[in-house]
Amino acid sequence: MKLITINPDFRIQYNWCGKFVSPSPEWMHLTRNLIDFELIIITHGTLYIADSQKEYTVKKGEYLLMTPNHFQHGYKQSDCQFYWLHFSISNELYEISEQSTLLLDENETKQIRIPNQGTLSFADRIIVLMKQLQDSDNRYHNHHLNNALAAAIIHELYSQGIFYKKLNNSRNTTQLCNDITDYIAYHASENIRVSQVADYFGYNEKYLTTVFRKQSGISLKRFMMQAKMDAAKAELTDTNHSISQIAYNVGFNDCHNFTNTFKKITGLSPSAYRESYAKRALFHQ
Repeated sequence: MKLITINPDFRIQYNWCGKFVSPSPEWMHLTRNLIDFELIIITHGTLYIADSQKEYTVKKGEYLLMTPNHFQHGYKQSDCQFYWLHFSISNELYEISEQSTLLLDENETKQIRIPNQGTLSFADRIIVLMKQLQDSDNRYHNHHLNNALAAAIIHELYSQGIFYKKLNNSRNTTQLCNDITDYIAYHASENIRVSQVADYFGYNEKYLTTVFRKQSGISLKRFMMQAKMDAAKAELTDTNHSISQIAYNVGFNDCHNFTNTFKKITGLSPSAYRESYAKRALFHQ
């Protein structure tokens, strides 16, 4: 595994971004010399891509951060969809090394350390940021704003790594909380309740909610609702599904209730949120 270490004072130069949809199951990634960083977030299917050193298999919910000055090419047919972001950082502000262990604890280093491949704890959050960057680029053409939004994506990627490091650190939490978080993220689109989560893990509901709040700083019920709203945000910005269909997809039987809940948490109605990020460009080659 490669580890990209970035100086916390880094300045990103945004180059371009988009969403790619493979035109057929027989599509294979093009061959080229990669001259900048490319962040890839898979939203559907599996991508088979390689650089000069290694072949990568990247699945839905995973990311790949490819580094500059490598020969990039597909090595197998890929039926997939993904968001991509090309950006540059001054050479003196980052270094690339081989790493066989997990990230260091955030208190042990002031550097931003990101493995070049991994699973996202909350892929929907990065998808929304990617969509916001696309919309900004198409709407305003303001390179300062684009640079800032690209930097926000890298910070979110790094923060999710810290989140999972904390979850796996016995000093901060238990394996139980880790399992609960994974379970909720996986079932975010279903109409699950706290009592069902407690039953699934075989614990008393009150005990489970107390442990989760103590370790995570947020109530289990609120965490579940935030997971649903993150899934709804991603679907609002990434699909043309109707509001009622999205409400159903994230576990609401009543569209009106979904709209009120969404507005209470985000400050915008689902329609207004979608309109805020309306300019999406799709690439098929």
